[in-house]
Amino acid sequence: MRIYVTTLPPLLYRGIVLAAALLVTAPPARAQIRVPPITLPSAPAVTNLTRDVSNVAASAVGGALTEVRSVRIEELLNANRAVLDRDRGGNLIVRGEIIAFVPKERAQQLPRFSGVTIARHEPIAGLDLEVLVLSVPADQSIHRVLKELRKSDPTTVYDYNHIYLGVGDAAQPPPVPIPAEQQTTSRHADTRPSVGMIDSGVDTAHPSLARSVVVSWGCDSTTPAMHGTAVASLIAGDDTAFRGAVPQANLFAADVFCGRPTGGAVDAVARAFGWLLDRGVKVVNVSLVGPRNLALEAVVARVQAAGQVVVAAVGNDGPAAPPLYPAAYPGVVGVTGVDARRHVLLEANRGPQVRFAAPGADMLAAAVGAGYQPVRGTSFAAPIVAGVLAAQCAAHENACGARGVEELSKQAVRLGPQPVYGAGLVGESVRTPSQK
Repeated sequence: MRIYVTTLPPLLYRGIVLAAALLVTAPPARAQIRVPPITLPSAPAVTNLTRDVSNVAASAVGGALTEVRSVRIEELLNANRAVLDRDRGGNLIVRGEIIAFVPKERAQQLPRFSGVTIARHEPIAGLDLEVLVLSVPADQSIHRVLKELRKSDPTTVYDYNHIYLGVGDAAQPPPVPIPAEQQTTSRHADTRPSVGMIDSGVDTAHPSLARSVVVSWGCDSTTPAMHGTAVASLIAGDDTAFRGAVPQANLFAADVFCGRPTGGAVDAVARAFGWLLDRGVKVVNVSLVGPRNLALEAVVARVQAAGQVVVAAVGNDGPAAPPLYPAAYPGVVGVTGVDARRHVLLEANRGPQVRFAAPGADMLAAAVGAGYQPVRGTSFAAPIVAGVLAAQCAAHENACGARGVEELSKQAVRLGPQPVYGAGLVGESVRTPSQK
């Protein structure tokens, strides 16, 4: 079984990518058409032609790939209209919910609108802050209420409760009841690197994770999922023929989906960041993507100020697509993916948010239950970089945080322009010989 970047039928997704690829005659590492040397009166004319044709091709590729995620969003919305909705930009949100990001002492001082109530208080562990979830009645426009809140209380951060999705989701098995926080047993846990992940549920019983310490959080019951399990194995996996970026690591896995249709919402992601900060985790991987959200941006800024390094997949919407978040927030380490030939993935987003490249195709990752499966996408490149940074941090205390990211930049193998490859390739050895 393969993990694809959406739950669309595999043949349909592969068809979209193949059709897009036919628009580009150069190798996917550049995603542009190279014009052969020709003697012309004006050299700039050739340069302009190359750039113009490349832009047309990139736009077509990006449009096709962006449509894949749009179809996924439409599927979720159609199946869950009672609890899901769209913002004005078409992004997926929790129906009737607005997020307010405030210091605890101000939680009861927010302006009140008729019928708008506080549905939930979400304290953020490790930070003296709360995320308040405001409930907007069905007979009121959530867009109008949000606009009025921002206008009447400009010192508070308000936004929709956006939904963030994994790039590589697959069908989830039935939930397995466990305590809200579960830890596997292993010796010498304190001497190992620690890595956090915010994703879907992890199959902690998978053989590749048997020698790791895995602490699960977020749900009354866990739903082991293909995406979360694959990401976890690429960080901490250690099996006979498989090794992740930092084998047998302490893995703190926050499940923000819990098998719910509103899974991946901002309030859950924000609390996950706080939990990881409270547990002292210095490097966190987020293989989820979505729109810019002011409340989540504020939380990310706070955990970064507290010393946490946030690593995120740049997304699979294509080379001409707009930036996705949290990878595009300031200071976040955005990661793209490359194949075994060191060519950037055709579907990878590009731009200044790309900090590193890592293996994102032609490799295996753990499957729920047992065994391994081929994976592809920036979702599976990001955890490799997170693992490398965590190992570096554990080995040298002065190689943590921003300094650690700069050190890794010096070690990266340069592959091409920054908007495509960032500082270069890291973690290539994660591919076992059978995967190369």
